[in-house]
Amino acid sequence: LQALTGTLKLVPTIRDLVGPEPAFSSTVERLQPLPSVVEAIETAIVEDPPALMNQTGVIQPGYSEELDAVYFGVREAKDYVNNLEARERERTGIKSLKVGYNKVFGYYLEVSHANSEFVPEDYLRKQTLVNAERYITPKLKEYETLILNAEAQALEIEVRLFQDLCRFIARHSKTLLEIARALAQLDVFLSLAEVASREQYVRPILVEQDALDIRDGRHPVVERMLKAERFVPNDTYFDEDQRILLITGPNMSGKSVYMRQTALLVLMAQIGSFIPASAAKIGLVDRVFARVGAQDEIYRGQSTFMVEMTETAAILAHATPRSLVVLDEIGRGTSTYDGMSIARAVIEYLHNNPRLGCKTLFATHYHELTELEQILPRVHNYNVAVAEEGDHVVFLHRVVPGGANQSYGIHVAKLAGIPKAVVNRANEILQELEAQASDFSLKHRQKDSEYQVSLFDDRRHPIIEALQNIEVESLSPIDAITRLYELKRMLAQDLLCRGFMMIMRTPGDFTVWSPPLMMRHCWSNQISPTVSLRSWSRLLTCIQRTYGAMLCYHAPSSSW
Repeated sequence: LQALTGTLKLVPTIRDLVGPEPAFSSTVERLQPLPSVVEAIETAIVEDPPALMNQTGVIQPGYSEELDAVYFGVREAKDYVNNLEARERERTGIKSLKVGYNKVFGYYLEVSHANSEFVPEDYLRKQTLVNAERYITPKLKEYETLILNAEAQALEIEVRLFQDLCRFIARHSKTLLEIARALAQLDVFLSLAEVASREQYVRPILVEQDALDIRDGRHPVVERMLKAERFVPNDTYFDEDQRILLITGPNMSGKSVYMRQTALLVLMAQIGSFIPASAAKIGLVDRVFARVGAQDEIYRGQSTFMVEMTETAAILAHATPRSLVVLDEIGRGTSTYDGMSIARAVIEYLHNNPRLGCKTLFATHYHELTELEQILPRVHNYNVAVAEEGDHVVFLHRVVPGGANQSYGIHVAKLAGIPKAVVNRANEILQELEAQASDFSLKHRQKDSEYQVSLFDDRRHPIIEALQNIEVESLSPIDAITRLYELKRMLAQDLLCRGFMMIMRTPGDFTVWSPPLMMRHCWSNQISPTVSLRSWSRLLTCIQRTYGAMLCYHAPSSSW
């Protein structure tokens, strides 16, 4: 209540400071000083009251005659007790007589055994000790009762008076709430104005078009936290032809900061704030959806991936063309192919569904998804640039057009303090995996009317493995012939199992033969061992390229 009094006293000053500014006229009208409330609180409550109402001393002296009478009786009783020891020593002649108090026996008069013969008749024995006796008198007992009961009585009266005061103030609750709302609005306006002036924010232009154009945007919080470094600004642009920004780049390069920055700037603009940028033109959005971070919900029995999918489902169900969607690494909580399939399906759904087409920032480490720019016209690739200096990588934190081709995850692990042996082994494994790169392809356009993801268990065919492991330049003629016959045998066995045979007449010329034609043609008659080394090398190279680009083994369909 004292804080409320202080606020209400400042209301007239705040009204004068705001003045007749038309933009704040409705706010100023709600600022009523309420002098009756201020007077009631100042009259009833002491300047420095206890924090809780379980102690006495809240109500001002003189506010209540009943309370004053209780306190007067307590003061009289305490004065009697304080002077009792001196009076009784003089009356009895016992110089060692003491007046004491404990919670068990209350107040008492203590006399040593040596002076027991001087004890007056009105003393009543209360407790016997080894070296002394404790007594009480009828009048001391009376004052003891008064003192012990007075605090509870005073607290009861103060609580009742405090409640009466609160009921009086409650009659002005509507006005008080209006004052609080008006002060809150002024506080927000002042805070936004102060930070805009200090940090050189600009006024965004709000437009009716469904577009977004932010020049040199900055994250308001991250920029403030970077005291020793300069925040790198970035542009963000959406229009009817550019609806999905597919953002790739290394770990720790700033993808998440960039996406959250865009969402924050849109939100700040729509609440009437200036924003950290050099210029901005923003079309109003109806909602801002964000699927960022990674966390599980153990109490609901949901894994990290389940939480991710649940939130993604909610976005796909409720987003509109005027929404802004932020999706950070969808699909990372499951296997690579599953995650990549889901990520692509989500992008296609956002792009193709006529109910959506919303402005979307989609960050991913699935670099294969960058091919979607060639398939979906409103998808555009962006990446966070880096500079490689020998074995070191410098994060430039600059978002530029185009897709990234690696994530530098091992470099980030090294920066995080992962042991050198682990980092070196990780590099070895990475090279092995890159040498056995998957043939997972994203070149098959999904029909615009289909939004159901099909997940297959893609497996690499042994012939493809064998082809990719052949070093053609180092083969001798006899080795080349031997390898080719091995490949021919493997392929013939596989095709026989499927009822088809592939006939190769010249390098690059392949024909698939059905079972009836298998009786007329023999694979072994198509190849002569007298072909030159150059011809064999060209032949094997052609097979490698053709197989690597055209043949992919799928289960359960088991078809080429």
